[in-house]
Amino acid sequence: MKIIGIDPGSRITGYGIIRKEGNRLIHVDNGAIFTDAHKDFPLRLQRIYRGLTEIIENHAPDAMAVENIFFATNVQSALKLGQARGAAIVAGVNAGLPVYEYSALQVKQAVVGHGRAAKEQVQKMLKALLNLPEVAQEDASDALAVAVCHAHSVGLNTLRGKLK
Repeated sequence: MKIIGIDPGSRITGYGIIRKEGNRLIHVDNGAIFTDAHKDFPLRLQRIYRGLTEIIENHAPDAMAVENIFFATNVQSALKLGQARGAAIVAGVNAGLPVYEYSALQVKQAVVGHGRAAKEQVQKMLKALLNLPEVAQEDASDALAVAVCHAHSVGLNTLRGKLK
């Protein structure tokens, strides 16, 4: 199973792609989509959508995992983050991907083992889990963590679907 994880942001949207083979997690790709803060906001959303659409077409993942919004410094920031998140989700849905959402607490729990882990702990654990040559860029690292969280949760999600 190939999973794309997304760390949405209106300025930088991170992505991370992993493959789950049995109990093994294999790094495929990671990076970030940068938007121009001087451009109109709708054009920035378009950049996120088109960038993720291209990445999805190139890598053909089986599922998308997106980090939930849990904190924003102000209402305007929260709205922009929500819109960026929406652009990412639409890119996944339009590609026919099932989209799963995870809180930061769930992501940290899945990667490090406890939900209050520091960002540096998550990055170091990802480097070890995925055998990365170096710590990934911050937004890409967050996205890889979301993908790993989904890889660890996929069996539970399937079971939940059967119980409904």
